[in-house]
Amino acid sequence: MKGKRHLLFHIHHCRGIGLKGTKRLIQTCRDLYTVFDLPISKLQQITTATSTNIELFYKDLHSFSSDRYMQQYAENDIEWITLLDDDYPALLKNVYDPPFLLFLKGDKKLLQASIKLAVIGSRNATSYTEKVLQTMIPELVKQNVVIVSGLAKGADTMAHYESIHSGGKTIGVLGGGFQHIYPRQNVDLAHHMMDHHLLLSEYPPYVKPAKWHFPFRNRIISGLSNAVLVTEARKKSGTFITADYALNEGREVLCVPGPIHDPLAEGTNTLIQEGAKMVLSIEDIFSELGV
Repeated sequence: MKGKRHLLFHIHHCRGIGLKGTKRLIQTCRDLYTVFDLPISKLQQITTATSTNIELFYKDLHSFSSDRYMQQYAENDIEWITLLDDDYPALLKNVYDPPFLLFLKGDKKLLQASIKLAVIGSRNATSYTEKVLQTMIPELVKQNVVIVSGLAKGADTMAHYESIHSGGKTIGVLGGGFQHIYPRQNVDLAHHMMDHHLLLSEYPPYVKPAKWHFPFRNRIISGLSNAVLVTEARKKSGTFITADYALNEGREVLCVPGPIHDPLAEGTNTLIQEGAKMVLSIEDIFSELGV
């Protein structure tokens, strides 16, 4: 198994085919080692990559120095796990298109926490979100609930900080590699979480965040968690996308209602109307988490 997981590490670092192309390779090539023997035309047929991208992949496949990067990561306390590993989070393994590889910095044991709650909301979250989280997160921490969020501005930052200040544990899911923390204003928070909590990403440490990374990484935030709490959100937003992922993954979506004329309440109120559970007290969350 060690050989196959190292091969996954190698392929994951090769540019050009992305998650879907990698998935096609794995489904087609039962013995992954045969990938190295395939001509570029066959690789393109399997992955459906463009001519430019498959040439990039082929070049990386035969030149990328996996061993050197593994050593660099180890020297920088960066761990990695693959979908093949026993300690890969069981909840995440069962989502649609789970990441084949995750990079970790911090307390890896948090992945195995029995109860994890994703907390998401607007990057322009107001004092309403702050007040809600200041009321609820300390009570969740008392029940050893680990808070999962995305280290973004607004609600994510509030959730991470409140977890830390309450003496709890928190997991941050990044939209880029560890060497490119975004937003920059959260660099100190990120480093604190690397030392005392957990940061993870499906992107190698040197990868810069791209706009499309953020909605895509939301499947990991919800996929890691037993349920998702939404505070404030516009109807068409990244938060709304995460809630959709959660519903598709069979996770319970919990929403804090807001004033009907407030644009930041439009998303949460709509989700409640569509069947999400309305949260009026901490007991509403406890009943869904079974604590």
